[in-house]
Formats: sequence, C-alpha cells, structure tokens
Amino acid sequence: MKKLIYGIGIALLCSGCDDFLEEYSQSQTVAKEVSHFDEVLLGDGYLPAVNRKYISSDQAGFINVLDDDVTTVNSSGLAPLYWSGCMQSMFGYYAWQLEVGRNPAGNVLLDDSQTYTDFYRRIHVANVILKEIDEISVVDPKEELERSRVKGECHFLRASLYFTLVNLYGKAYDKATASTDLGVPLKLTEYVEHDKEQKTQFERTPVAKIYEQIVLDLKTSIDYLTESPQTRPLHRASKEAAQLLLSRVYLYMQDWKNAASLAQELLENDIRLYYMSAKNAEKIFLTEDNTEVLFSQGSMNYYNGLTGSRGDFAVAEELVQLYDPNDHRRHFFEKNEETSAYALKNKFDNIAIPHVSNNFSLRIAEAYLNLAEAYAMMDETENANHYLRLLRESRIEQYAHIDYTGEQLVEEIRLERRREFCFEGHRWFDLRRYAVCEKYPFSKSIRHDFNVYDDNQNAWERVDTYVLDENDPAYVMQLPKSVLEYDEEQMPENPRNKRGPVSEDE
Repeated sequence: MKKLIYGIGIALLCSGCDDFLEEYSQSQTVAKEVSHFDEVLLGDGYLPAVNRKYISSDQAGFINVLDDDVTTVNSSGLAPLYWSGCMQSMFGYYAWQLEVGRNPAGNVLLDDSQTYTDFYRRIHVANVILKEIDEISVVDPKEELERSRVKGECHFLRASLYFTLVNLYGKAYDKATASTDLGVPLKLTEYVEHDKEQKTQFERTPVAKIYEQIVLDLKTSIDYLTESPQTRPLHRASKEAAQLLLSRVYLYMQDWKNAASLAQELLENDIRLYYMSAKNAEKIFLTEDNTEVLFSQGSMNYYNGLTGSRGDFAVAEELVQLYDPNDHRRHFFEKNEETSAYALKNKFDNIAIPHVSNNFSLRIAEAYLNLAEAYAMMDETENANHYLRLLRESRIEQYAHIDYTGEQLVEEIRLERRREFCFEGHRWFDLRRYAVCEKYPFSKSIRHDFNVYDDNQNAWERVDTYVLDENDPAYVMQLPKSVLEYDEEQMPENPRNKRGPVSEDE
C-alpha cells in the first residue's frame, strides 16, 4: 500500500532527490522505500550549509551577537558601505530591541521569523517521517536497521531544534517555575491542526514539558542509534552526538547526576580531544579534520569573520584577556591593524560553504566540561578538577593545574566554557541558565556599543551604548511578530521593553 507524506510535497519536489518519489496526486507524494525517507531527512530535516557572506538571522545565526563576547569599534572614520549595512541588519539583536527586526532609525522592520518558521518546518518533516516510516514494508534485516537509524536521526533532530527554540523564546529552565513558564508550541503530529471554531490555534507549552519531550526524544534516539549505528558521522546524527546533547540538556535542567552519567558514558568509548600545540595552533581549529568534532549541521556565519573594522563587529577585549599567554586558543584572535580591535581568526574555516557550523556542532571537549561542572555542583571536587585539568592540558602549553574548591571551582569551569566555546552558540544560553542556577547563581550586566553612521552609512557620527541589566527580561527573545499575530486571540508575549541608548553617565 502506498504511504503518503502529508504537507511536504513541495519541499520534496524542490529537494533534488531525483526520481525516487512518484506523484500520487497534485498535492500528495509517495515514498516507497526507507531510503526515500532518508533522502527527505537529509534534504529537509537537517539544517543545510549555506553560503553566508555575513551573520544571518536564520538558523539562529544572530545568537552570538547577543552575548558579552562581541563588541564594535569605538573610533571615528569611514566604514565600508557593505559592512555597516550588514551590522545594521543585526542591530535589533545586538541592542536587545523589543522588535529585533527594527533598524536603528526605526523606519524599517525586517522579518524576524526565519529561524522560528524554518525550525518548525523541519520539525514537521521529522514528525511526518516518524509517522509514515513504520508503515513501509522492508525487504530484509538490513533495511530494517536502516529504518531504525532514520528514526533515531529524526528524534535527534526534533530534540535539537526544540532545544534551540525553547532557549531562545522561553525562560531558562528553572526547577521552581519551569512547569508554568511559557515555552514554545509543542507539535508532535504529522498533520496540520486547524479548528476554525477556535480563536487560538496554537498554545505555548510550558518549558518543563518541552524539556521532557527533548529528553524523551534523545533517549529514543540513543536507543535506535545503538541498535543501528551511524555509518556516516559528522553531518548525520549518531549515538555519541545524542549522548552529548542529552548531557547538555540535563546540565541545563540542573540534573547533575544524569548530566555526568551521559558524558561519562560517552568518554568511556571516545576520548579524542584535539591537542593544540605551537605547531598546529595557527591552523584553522574547527574543520572536519578536527578529531573531536562529533556532529555538525547548518551554516557558519563568519565567512568574513568578526573583522574588527569600522562599521563591523569585533571580539570583546574582555574575552581575549581571559586567555593565558600560553593558551594556544589566543590564536583565534588577531588585532585589526587599522583599528586595533580584535578580529576572529583561525577558529572557523572561512571557505564559502564550511564543513563545521559555528552554532550547531557537538564536540568531545564539551563532555569534559559538562563532567567538570556536574561534579563540581555535586561537590565531587576531585573529579571536577580532573576533567577541567584534562581539557586545559590539551589547550595550554606547560599547564600547571591548581586544585579549586567550592564556588571558585564553579567559576573556573564557567570561565573555561566561555573560552572554549566562544562564538559557538553556547555563551548566551549559558548566561541564561547561570542566572537561575540554585547553587552559585550568576547574572551580569552587558554593555554593547553601536556605531551610528550618516545616511550614506559611511561617515561616523557617534557611538550609542545599550545596556542589558542583570536578570533583564530581554534575556528571553520576543516571539516573532507574525507568530504573535497569527491567531484571532494573540499568543502571550514575552515581557520585553523598548530599549534606547543610555546616557554617558549611566
């Protein structure tokens, strides 16, 4: 019996999957074998690597301009037209505006829904495959194993997409309030729900329930990918990638025991840290040849890097100064000769379509720091110091470890996460979860300077400074405008306020 994939006919016809799909009707498409679903998943489930000339607002490309590791150049002069125009497109994110699509002058509102709508489209693809793939007849045990692998990848992808969505548009997971804090809509069905009698079609699911589903999906993924191991690692989900992501999820939930258990289980079979040295430090760090990269999907937003030029973003000097002089990771940064600001160099491959994403990669180093943090929070000081030391020994020449205890140990681990994962999509989410951590909570105020240019976007006029206060509501992004206004009765908003530049004495 022919099985139908509902709702992705257009996507399939555009995905370049040759002729393996046959038309069933003008609006429906038929998949006949498990391999067909595998092709659909690759084309429309995974985030594609797209040629990015600059930081993009889709695939959550904006996430690294939200935190305290990025700044701009505070100096007068001329800025290239292209660069200043691109920085203005990120203004609403960088300055934590109520409407992130609004330009500095306030007279243009760009679409702010690209990440949200694209992620839900890919979630829908996973939902459809999970519903339909079990009804395909298989010819041999090999194809049955292939079916298990595809299902494992679907569960992994759905979990990873929901994890990003809930951490962008919902509050950080707080044990005391997660059951009532509003997250994002949870959709697990393969069909499009619509009841014309209801004024509201979509509801925001509590953060706790979203996390519950993420955990369930990742556990299920691990089971399937244990039964049928991934034979095409790096750009396809694997058991190891699911274990590491689940360890991170438990870390966010402050479930220290399970976070440590998953990371420990991973490292029992895979300890391939990439050891930096003077010989290889100036090479590009995150490429597909880096042995510690487990998984990557999506684009890399630093094709031109954070250049440190006038009119562009730069690496915050506060971050650069955190690295020991013998830390080989200092080679990730280089001073711009014209402005003396720091540019991002050597961490990511700057080819047009890279092999490793800056936001959606998983690598072994995280397991070490997940273990260090989880053990520190459980007061297992010796174990925490052990994994912190191992990570630092792989990055710092002639590293001599000092055993830390208590809050100082936790602070050192948090600093190490900042150093290790800068511009990889971790810092913003980490700042959010530190603020609600029951043990050793931490929140900080962030200042972002924005250069204002004349109407030709060339001659510098002034610097406007924007401040994100400790525990500011803007640590939670507003839902896209089109989503809020979709229903007759508007979906509940996140309580963000309009934000203007502060005066010099603030």
